[in-house]
Amino acid sequence: MRKMVLGNLIIIIIMLFSFCGQEKKVKLTLPLIFNDNMVVQRNTSVPFWGQGNPGTQIKIKASWGNQVRTQVNKDGSWETNIPTPSAGGPFQITVENTNQKTIFNNVMSGEVWLCSGQSNMEMPLKGWPPRDTILNSEKEINQADYPQIRLFTVEKKIATQPKKNCQGSWQLCKPSTADDFSATAYFFGRKLYQELKIPIGLIHSSWGGTPAEAWTEKKYLSPFKNLNQIVKNLGKYENKLNRLNTWLEKLHKIDMNEIQGENKWGNLDFKDQKYSSPAFDDNQWPEMDLPVQWEETKMGNFDGVVWFRRSFKMPPGWEDKVIVLELSKIDDMDATYLNGQRIGATLQPGNWQKKRTYQITSDIIKQGKNYIAVRVMDTGGGGGIYGQTKNMKIYPLEETDQTITLAGKWKYLPVANYKNDIFYVYSEGTNDYFSQPEIPFGINSDTPTVLFNGMINPLIPFRIKGVIWYQGESNTDRPYQYWELFPAMIKSWRDKWKQGPFPFYFVQIAPFSYSSQTNSQLLREAQLKTLAFENTGMVVTTDIGNPDNIHPANKQDVGKRLALWALAKNYGYDDLAYSGPIYQKMKIEDDKIRIFFDLCDSGLMVKGQRLTEFQIAGKDKKFHPARTKIEGKTALVWHPDVKKPVAVRFGWNNTPEPNLFNKAGLPASPFRTDSWKK
Repeated sequence: MRKMVLGNLIIIIIMLFSFCGQEKKVKLTLPLIFNDNMVVQRNTSVPFWGQGNPGTQIKIKASWGNQVRTQVNKDGSWETNIPTPSAGGPFQITVENTNQKTIFNNVMSGEVWLCSGQSNMEMPLKGWPPRDTILNSEKEINQADYPQIRLFTVEKKIATQPKKNCQGSWQLCKPSTADDFSATAYFFGRKLYQELKIPIGLIHSSWGGTPAEAWTEKKYLSPFKNLNQIVKNLGKYENKLNRLNTWLEKLHKIDMNEIQGENKWGNLDFKDQKYSSPAFDDNQWPEMDLPVQWEETKMGNFDGVVWFRRSFKMPPGWEDKVIVLELSKIDDMDATYLNGQRIGATLQPGNWQKKRTYQITSDIIKQGKNYIAVRVMDTGGGGGIYGQTKNMKIYPLEETDQTITLAGKWKYLPVANYKNDIFYVYSEGTNDYFSQPEIPFGINSDTPTVLFNGMINPLIPFRIKGVIWYQGESNTDRPYQYWELFPAMIKSWRDKWKQGPFPFYFVQIAPFSYSSQTNSQLLREAQLKTLAFENTGMVVTTDIGNPDNIHPANKQDVGKRLALWALAKNYGYDDLAYSGPIYQKMKIEDDKIRIFFDLCDSGLMVKGQRLTEFQIAGKDKKFHPARTKIEGKTALVWHPDVKKPVAVRFGWNNTPEPNLFNKAGLPASPFRTDSWKK
């Protein structure tokens, strides 16, 4: 027995030494931006990077004939560059160490562009029906069969610290993948492919309703006191934020990525029967004065689901009449109930500007007290029942003078938090929202740096040719800050990529009926001034906007005009007109002012009977609608009541629709010659 035990012990010792002598298995990982079907930037040296065991060797071999080796650093990171060939493919790339091998198939060498911004860049080829649609969407989707165009969409992600990876995969461009891809980016890439006939890689990373500071690396926000303070707080309250996220993770979750179908939002239920019931006791709920976006209340930057309730007494004489309920605008979806019965709903995204008007039949409304319950669902940006007080009311259909106002105090209760496409549902019968771990300020997609951290940093240093950008609507409240903020954002990207001043082409925001307090022309001016920043270009959209919709349908021309900049500046199309006229200088000639333009070598032209949107002023700073005349590459501007003119403005309002173009058919940018603040 003793010999057997001794023998077993010797075997165990030998096995232990044997295991100790074996090389430890190495886990080799790369970010998900490296995947099958990807496009690598042609004719250059592209970075590959990832994680591994310190000191181990990594080999990268490409089927076009190049291979490189590198060693994993002490911190487990590795990075190296491999030369790329001329445009072509498909190729295979192998990344391996002694124990692992990762093979990327169907890789193309071509041109890679990053496409980013807010909702007008995010808006997919299929649009956001019923209100926000893409021109000829169905036809465009059916024809979107370009397998040499490759599409990568970065999953939305908020991060308080820079992330090294993102979710997404490279897809071949075909109708089933293009329909949900950025329309602007697709039309840009399609134009490049049609002209260059080489593979095109489009990386789409955008988030609707977001400001430029959310996309800017924190170091570059230090000159902006209000933004820099928020960034400092992000680090200061990191532990509190982690506690909140840990608390949320314990709640019931509804992942919208796992729900398919056109009615995915309509099939949700947040205790509708319970909270809409007239018998429900809402005495413990707090109150909110409506209409208002809840960002303007103590709720702050909240995204999710909130129930609103209030009651009213039906006046005598309303019996047997059809009653109309108006709730102004709701951002952005709602289900509305009266006495526990649903009387209307808007359950598709993109309806945040739509006024809610629902009819109530006589069998639902009753004598005495009636109860209205509205479930509001907001997935980003502003939220709530907002708009004008006069548009919140209830009245008989044919007797609008008998109106009961619904503006004023409503009971409310948040029932679910929405983050990263997931609803975190608060426990039923509790006030979880009011007892959840607190942080001193709201953190969402508007917060400075969080989208750079979560959706741009993971892409760095993947080699790109350049960037196209469509954003600005969410910064119209701070246009003078944008003069410096937008160039700071561009610089932060270029500095972090370490590729030098790569091309950065952007879209000037389109005409839209903002509030009377919003001077979006100042934001357009800030974008115009950014053209002075090295290697930038701007697309003007005054002729293809929609003053009644912040999401114009014509994304074809937006993408095409962005591509014109790239073709002319980066691909040798030297004779191609790529921009409309840009204000250069002015010259006073007696009682007139002559305006000189750049980028109109072919000359100026007017679409219509006469030039519009020019204004002229004297020293009194009173602007008059001007008379104008095209003379060669200049415009002569005057008004009979302005004898000594000093300044001219063009397209200077929220909804400019001027008709001055160059002879290539590209519109002139709005501008002003003065610097007087309105």
